[in-house]
Amino acid sequence: MQRRAHPSPVPGWPPGVPPPGADDWQLAAVAWLLDQAPPEYRGYPAVRHHPLLLAWLVGHHVAAQREAVRRASASARHDLSEHLPPETGAQVFDVLEREELRLRRLTRSVAALQHALLAPPPDGRGGAGGPDPGWGPVRAPGWGPG
Repeated sequence: MQRRAHPSPVPGWPPGVPPPGADDWQLAAVAWLLDQAPPEYRGYPAVRHHPLLLAWLVGHHVAAQREAVRRASASARHDLSEHLPPETGAQVFDVLEREELRLRRLTRSVAALQHALLAPPPDGRGGAGGPDPGWGPVRAPGWGPG
């Protein structure tokens, strides 16, 4: 049986992840998100079983990566110029620029998945498993001080 291609629901939607409502779209989303996450995330059952939690964590991880690239760009010349050949300078900044572009695309894809996981599907059950994902000023037990 051949899988049919699904159109991307929004710009930046992750490649290979079917749109919300398609069969097993959340399983595909979790697989894609795990591929973007540190490998240790695969060992945490809560992360594997709660797609919204995984998307949230990956969003923070990608934001930290983007900050690391910005800091590296700001300090590369100072930190490396005495230790690398002069012709390497352009290559360093090319790598950092490409990585920033990759991380920008990744940020959009993770945000699209997060949005889809929070949005209620047509059947009204709620993207994260219920009509109200529980976000807001009232804290559920186990969520720390409230």
